Formats: sequence, structure tokens, C-alpha cells
Amino acid sequence: MDRLEFIYNRHSVRKFKDQDIPMEDIRQIIHAATYAPSGKNSQNWHFVVIRNKEKLHQIAEIIEKKNAELAQQLQDEEKQKSFIKFSRFATFFKNAPVVILVYAGPYMPTGLDVLEEIGAPKEEIEDLCRPNPGIQSVGAAIENLLLAASALGYGGCWMTSPNYAAKEISDFIGFQKEGYYYVAMVPLGVPEGEIKSPPRKDIEEVMTIIE
Repeated sequence: MDRLEFIYNRHSVRKFKDQDIPMEDIRQIIHAATYAPSGKNSQNWHFVVIRNKEKLHQIAEIIEKKNAELAQQLQDEEKQKSFIKFSRFATFFKNAPVVILVYAGPYMPTGLDVLEEIGAPKEEIEDLCRPNPGIQSVGAAIENLLLAASALGYGGCWMTSPNYAAKEISDFIGFQKEGYYYVAMVPLGVPEGEIKSPPRKDIEEVMTIIE
């Protein structure tokens, strides 16, 4: 067996069977996520697990409502129609047995306090913050989560399309943790139908070798 097969077997799954995920499996998946690397070992992540179907449908309705509110403010009719049309990609999670909301916590990039104290130019501070090590850590945790789910026979999808309703979602579930903010959601379940991924760019297109 290919030693990297566990990576190539992961696919973005958007259709799920009506089959629950045992809580023990969810714990294993989250546990694997927490073994991701994080800057300064900050482990600046938090996972909110939602298994209540009614709540998932209510969250989808919140996103649809926010989508409609934003669309109404667009002057271009075609842009308005397009934004409304793609709302379905932000709400398919409502048919998953489990959705995990991912939150990121505070993180100060190394050197930021120094740059601020010495009065460094705004551009230099922005350049340091642009790679956002805190989000990189959370991204690594989400990838671990998805790989663990796949290894256990489940499918998931890394979703950021509902992020324009982040505040409304957090207000609805009542989650508050000082310094933490919503970054993504991951619906999980047993995949239904054919699973495949779009082709990847050629390795030569995305790799530069400097000798």
C-alpha cells in the first residue's frame, strides 16, 4: 500500500448518507486535529460540534437570510443573482449528521511587539502579519481533522463560504471564548455517491527548486 495513500484518499464530500457518527469517532477525529503543529505550541483552536439537525437547519436559514440581505444591497442585477444562486454551496451542510465549527484564538507573530515598540513603518508590520501564523496553525488542525475523518471512513468538506454570516452563526449557537473568532465549518458524514476530486496542477507548475 502506498504510504501516502491516506492523503490521496481524502476528498471534499458534500453529500452524506443519513447515518450518525458515533461520538467516540468524533472524539478521535478532534483528537487527531489537536496534534497539528501550531506556532509557539499555542494550540489556538477550538472545535464546536453540532449534531442537532434542527439547529443545523436553523444555521442554514441564518446564512440564507444574510445572503439575501447582502444581495439586496448590490446594484448590479447579475451580481445579485449570482450571489443568491451560490448560497446553496454555503448551506449544504444542513444534510450532514455532524458539523464542526472551527474557531481560532489569539496569536502574536514573533517580532510584532518589537516592531510596534520601535515604531516600525505600517507596511513592515503588515508584511509580518500577512502570513498570519495563527490561522496557519488552525488550517493545519483542519487538515488533520479531515485526514482523520477519511481514515475512519467518513467524508468532510472544508467550508468558508458561510463566513459572511460568522457573527450571526456564533450569536445563534451562543459560543463565546475570549479572543476566539469563527473561521470555518466542516460537515462530516458517511459519503453518498461517487467520490472524486478535481485534477491537481502539475508539480512543475507549483514547485521551484533553487540549488
